[in-house]
Amino acid sequence: QVQLVESGGDLVQAGGSLRLSCAASGSTFRVRIMAWYRRAPGSQRDWVASINTDGDGTWYADSVKGRFTISRDNAKNILYLQMNSLKPEDTAVYYCNDRLRQINWGQGTQVTVSS
Repeated sequence: QVQLVESGGDLVQAGGSLRLSCAASGSTFRVRIMAWYRRAPGSQRDWVASINTDGDGTWYADSVKGRFTISRDNAKNILYLQMNSLKPEDTAVYYCNDRLRQINWGQGTQVTVSS
């Protein structure tokens, strides 16, 4: 059973940066198209960004394009999300998962951006 553990969330001022990490257990990470999602207070979970298995193809929601960068290290089974120029509307719990074949959700990591 693959497990996902997100980390790196914090309280940061608007304009600041954070790097989130998602550690995946098991041996299938490298063959999964991975993604980051987020759930803001009172909202549904929304897709943020995706990355292909080799890491050379990435896709972003319009709301984060140009500010966030998704990447992966298949040797370490870790997915990253570099978040720059953070805005208060980026405040949410951030999760990682397989984009196509969802597995059990982790606990997520809280990102809070103050104005």
